Amino acid sequence: MVVGRKYGRGMTATIIDGKSIAAELRGKVAGKVARLKREHDVTPGLAVVLVGQNAASEVYVRSKSKALVEAGMTPFDHKLPESTGEADLLALIDRLNQDKAVSGILVQLPLPPQIDPQKVIAAIDPAKDVDGFHPVNVGRLSLGLPSLVPCTPYGCVMLAKTVKLSLAGLDALVIGRSHIVGKPVAQLLLAENATVTVAHSKTRDVVALCRRADLLIAAIGKAEFVRGDWVKPGAVVIDVGINRVAGEGGKSKIVGDVAFDEAVKVAGAITPVPGGVGPMTIACLMLNTLRAACALNNLPTPKI
Repeated sequence: MVVGRKYGRGMTATIIDGKSIAAELRGKVAGKVARLKREHDVTPGLAVVLVGQNAASEVYVRSKSKALVEAGMTPFDHKLPESTGEADLLALIDRLNQDKAVSGILVQLPLPPQIDPQKVIAAIDPAKDVDGFHPVNVGRLSLGLPSLVPCTPYGCVMLAKTVKLSLAGLDALVIGRSHIVGKPVAQLLLAENATVTVAHSKTRDVVALCRRADLLIAAIGKAEFVRGDWVKPGAVVIDVGINRVAGEGGKSKIVGDVAFDEAVKVAGAITPVPGGVGPMTIACLMLNTLRAACALNNLPTPKI
């Protein structure tokens, strides 16, 4: 679902309504979960592990748990103290790997400094790695094999395809090369037969690259980095950024990596921040958990 709105004098942009698209996806997942319970007596369960007290992470974990319950899944929340040792966390992951009620395991990042996140990610059973960060899933994605895919990149591609059903042949630019978003979304776009360029801090003339991109995905973590006159007229813009900046009257506000008020007058379609990519991340986590539950029980992958 996309929604067109008017901005400025007669300027019309298509706003990609991530909230509505995510709600529709969650509804489809809930329907498949109900069928899975009814026909196979299988209830997907997601274990979310939070180490320490990070306000933003705690809010995110609560949102995930709420979405799980609404979808008919079982949440298993594990909140551990900041002082938790690496060995204790790895022992918990081992128990969750063995627990048949747990279909997916997600360890909330960042972790305290005494814990190596790469060791933790590698300890998760790849079949339960609903974040898609395990080296096995990363490798399978790069080879074009079926795998659990990182949720935010998965959501980005879904949002783009609400505007362009086929991404084949599009000149796509990904700004940012993180393991969480940039690299996996580039792999997903290659799988869609787009022509992909990845820009980063060492890239020369990123403005010129932006101006030729039919599809632009900004995931660099810099507030309003992409200006409106960088955007190719009619391009699809997916803004992954979540940046808190000072607003009017001293109040803070959330903005993306794209200067929305400028880009909306040029782009053919654009995601807002908030309300774009964010809701899709949780919806795709629900979908990954459902798919993991089916695979673990030797059931066909549900088509959604």
